[in-house]
Amino acid sequence: MAAKQEFASRFAKHKDELEWLFMELYHNREGLEVLEREMAEAYNARSAELKALDKARSADPEWYKRGNMFGMTMYTDLFAGNLKELAKKLPYLKEQKLTYLHLMPLLQMPHPHNDGGYAVEDFDTVDPALGTNKDLENLTRELRKAGISLCLDFVMNHTASTHRWAMAAKAGDPWFQAYYHLYDDRTIPDQYEQTVPQVFPNTAPGNFTWCEEMHKWVLTTFHDYQWDLNYANPAVFVDMTKSILHLANLGVEVFRIDAVPYIWKQLGTTCRNLPQVHTIVRMLRMVLECVCPAVILKGEVVMAPKELAAYFGTPEKPECHMLYNVSTMVNLWSALASRDTRLLKAQLDALHALPDNCWFVNYLRCHDDIGWGLDEAVENRLGIDPQKHKEYLYHFYEGNFPGSWAKGELYNYDPATGDARSCGTTASLCGVEQALESGDAIALDYAVKRDLLLHTVMAFLQGFPMLNCGDEIAQLNGWDYKSDPNRADDSRNLHRSAFNWENAKQRTQKGTLPNKLWQGMEELRKMRADECFAPDAWVTTWDTHNPGVLALVRKHGEETLVGLFNFTEYPAGASLDALGGNYRNADGQSAWLADVELEPYQALLVKNV
Repeated sequence: MAAKQEFASRFAKHKDELEWLFMELYHNREGLEVLEREMAEAYNARSAELKALDKARSADPEWYKRGNMFGMTMYTDLFAGNLKELAKKLPYLKEQKLTYLHLMPLLQMPHPHNDGGYAVEDFDTVDPALGTNKDLENLTRELRKAGISLCLDFVMNHTASTHRWAMAAKAGDPWFQAYYHLYDDRTIPDQYEQTVPQVFPNTAPGNFTWCEEMHKWVLTTFHDYQWDLNYANPAVFVDMTKSILHLANLGVEVFRIDAVPYIWKQLGTTCRNLPQVHTIVRMLRMVLECVCPAVILKGEVVMAPKELAAYFGTPEKPECHMLYNVSTMVNLWSALASRDTRLLKAQLDALHALPDNCWFVNYLRCHDDIGWGLDEAVENRLGIDPQKHKEYLYHFYEGNFPGSWAKGELYNYDPATGDARSCGTTASLCGVEQALESGDAIALDYAVKRDLLLHTVMAFLQGFPMLNCGDEIAQLNGWDYKSDPNRADDSRNLHRSAFNWENAKQRTQKGTLPNKLWQGMEELRKMRADECFAPDAWVTTWDTHNPGVLALVRKHGEETLVGLFNFTEYPAGASLDALGGNYRNADGQSAWLADVELEPYQALLVKNV
């Protein structure tokens, strides 16, 4: 009885707003009643263990903002083969003191073409190649015991063209045809094409695909085998919500909601960031707070900083708990190649100006490419040609520029626009691969310093750090993807290779390359134990009077931690003459911030005394 009262109390808190938003969007009372029934049933099905977690997290709502948050993302099959085998690798994850694990899409998908799992055939079922729902539930239980929260992708925008809804639509079922955006001729699609940008103009041109079985055009924003869902249909929202609650009851604690700015379509717009998107995310947030308040939302919003705040909602009406910090990732790589931190500083200043409820997951590399979406207005203000700078960056990280130490590949190169994205592992893009091939010990030392510099900056930022699996042992590019016909057409597979367990064995062998990175990650965790990484710490940039050096300041109470980061291969001076106080480094040596000398690629941390 007490448990039912707990749900009733949480539901009562949100009932009026949820009803108002749903009815405003859908004008469908029956759909609202179905949603409320699904919520109650999901709560009743939730285990006592997970309800206990709900209670604990409700008492500590900022648990994901603690300084000890340290994450990793990986593909199940590339790391361990399947979910059962991954569970056996738990000691390796615990060794790194991880508190957060993001597994790349693992729900049922078509093979071999599935966009890395982002074409989903069944939102309720683990892909048989990776295991079963029971395997997933067992894994989440073991992770919870280890203090690790599991994050899974939830692909909101589309299904695979082989999803049962799509298959029913192809067979002529009008109920499921209403789950998608379908048109008999090109009249409406052509109108959409006038205002809707193309995501992949080279590899997947246009936003519509002809379906011969139905004799209709289908909206396919990303690939022709990914059919956009029609969220103007309340049944879509209800069914997708039911699936996310089902996964939450299997023990998933964080959902990365994929491509969320795209989910609402409206003729005459770009179909990006529309107000209805926020209504849907707000409703989803309330549903989770009613049924499973331990579960949080992480949005994938690849937009400019000024557009990000809306996805957090307001303190009174919150939406996402956190977002991926995409723009900082891009600016970090730009600063490293250009030896110029001005764009990075400007971007961080824009993020620091966002409301206090904004929180980010920081990373260097992930499953995806590096899209060079820099702030052109800032570039122009700084006298940087946006197009030439972009071309410099992707050629530099391709290794196709004089003096480049990087090894990578282009993704989605468009000769007409001069646009391209970059692929590669952190280590290879930082120069480790090229140095090993040449046998140049000095170049290798510099490459490792670059790698650790970027990781240190990333871990110093507001939010929490997330490693890409393999970063901790300097995993290199997997060029063998080119010999696999099912993978060769996507250069992002360059950084999606099987985890190198042989190299991982060297992580404790002093002086080895894997050990240098392994120890570097340990230093990051030690750094983040400082009081200045408290959730309410004040974070800002500081002027160094040297564009090659970035300064970040963290302040909590009377404690101040300053990070100085040299993005150049030369000794560099920095002057933080406006920052008062006495400071010491980790060795207890005094530091005079008005005149600091940094070694190449040095990350210097000093604290007030």
